[in-house]
Amino acid sequence: MNFQQLRSIREASRRGYNLTEVANVLFTSQPGVSRQIRELEEELGVEIFERNGKRLTGLTDPGKGILQIIDRLLLEAENLQQASREYSGRKTGTLAVATTHTQARYVLPKVVQTFRSAFPEVRIALQQSSPEHIAEWVLSGKADIGIATEGLSQFEDLISFPCYQWSHVIVVPEGHPLLSHTPISLEDLAAYSLITYDVGFTGRGHIDDAFKRAGIATDIVLTAMDSDVIQQYVALGLGVGIVASMAIEHNHGKGLQAIEATHLFAPNVTRLAVRRGAYLRSYTYDFILQFAPELKRSDIENALSAGGQ
Repeated sequence: MNFQQLRSIREASRRGYNLTEVANVLFTSQPGVSRQIRELEEELGVEIFERNGKRLTGLTDPGKGILQIIDRLLLEAENLQQASREYSGRKTGTLAVATTHTQARYVLPKVVQTFRSAFPEVRIALQQSSPEHIAEWVLSGKADIGIATEGLSQFEDLISFPCYQWSHVIVVPEGHPLLSHTPISLEDLAAYSLITYDVGFTGRGHIDDAFKRAGIATDIVLTAMDSDVIQQYVALGLGVGIVASMAIEHNHGKGLQAIEATHLFAPNVTRLAVRRGAYLRSYTYDFILQFAPELKRSDIENALSAGGQ
């Protein structure tokens, strides 16, 4: 039994049993992956995968249990490597942070700046995507930390912590008729074409839920992942924007005005997630506490310890 065999099993499950993709991820050949899988099955005396001819189609019942053990073994091997670097006193490495554009653009710059001053030899890799992909990257070990909205709490193998609460605001060009509505209603808002986030991004679910509960149809004419892009198209007069409050707080000079919307849409909670049972380097804790000062290292350690049992 060796780690390459274990990685072949794990990646086959992750990659939808496509051995070509597995081979690319593991920098080997497809026949090599097939051999690693077959050798481990022969050593264990059990079929891990269901097959249709030579093609893998799924996990057998024993394979499902074996995969859980393999995941734990590989996680502990990664933890051992992280611990060895930590205890050897090395303050070098790469901290991979998966997050949304809004967090990377508006919230993280000061955190990254402070972190880099404290750990100048640690590289930071910011990876931007949807909350679903962020969770997948943390679960797979591609990212050390995930930062997004409430969706991160839905993954059993992630431990997530609430960090701060924020709201959506409405943005319109100067002189827009909605500026005279006090307070603005969902009916007022739905009378105009809307521009907001893609589904799954930056609290979009709370926007949709508000209109759905009120039974109000909307005309969302343009969506984007990027708050700056949304505001650019609002400035061009293509519609009324709904963006995260921190986006409008940091942007000036676009000829836009913000309208309070806390009474219209439910508040959002940004969460930070790490993989359950993972070993975190000291500088990872430092980054987390810079981002969420209300957290304590002992709380994180206790959650990881309990999560790894």
